[in-house]
Amino acid sequence: MGNDADRYRRFLDGDDNGLIEIIDEYHEGMSLYLNSIVNDMNLAEDIMQDAFVKLAIKKPAFKGKCSFKTWLFTIARNCAIDHLRKAQKKSVLSLDEQIQIPDVTDTEKEFLKGEQNVELYKAMKRLNPDYYQVLYLMYFEDLDTSDIAKIMHKAKRQVSDLIFRARKSLKNELERKGFVYEKY
Repeated sequence: MGNDADRYRRFLDGDDNGLIEIIDEYHEGMSLYLNSIVNDMNLAEDIMQDAFVKLAIKKPAFKGKCSFKTWLFTIARNCAIDHLRKAQKKSVLSLDEQIQIPDVTDTEKEFLKGEQNVELYKAMKRLNPDYYQVLYLMYFEDLDTSDIAKIMHKAKRQVSDLIFRARKSLKNELERKGFVYEKY
């Protein structure tokens, strides 16, 4: 078990600092990941809090079949999907409202730092949501294809194909915006 799994074990054994350390470690990255699913940073932060509350109250068992981060992000993704299902039942949104892409917020700009990273992030937000998720998890959360496959509930081969198509799509998007791709 890794350091984060040890923190969770400490929390389960009664040390609340274990959970606080986990929240400190993952809250920023998780909210940005959830934003890729719900396209609303405030809602993403609410869902992130729900995921941590679920962790604190239900205390699900971490079995170690994947990394702790993969397990935690899967819980968060499931919370986001549950929220979207509930919201869909309450009201039917028009297609234009569903695909509306919010501007990069100050929190995201601060997290990504640097004009090129912000432009890269904006270009990623214009991609297909699956492409965005796979690139975000790979490059910003530093997860491998096995972990991404578990989070996204896809086969490893599907994730590899998604990564290939997402990179190609991102390259085309950046070139369309005037960035030059240089191959050495």
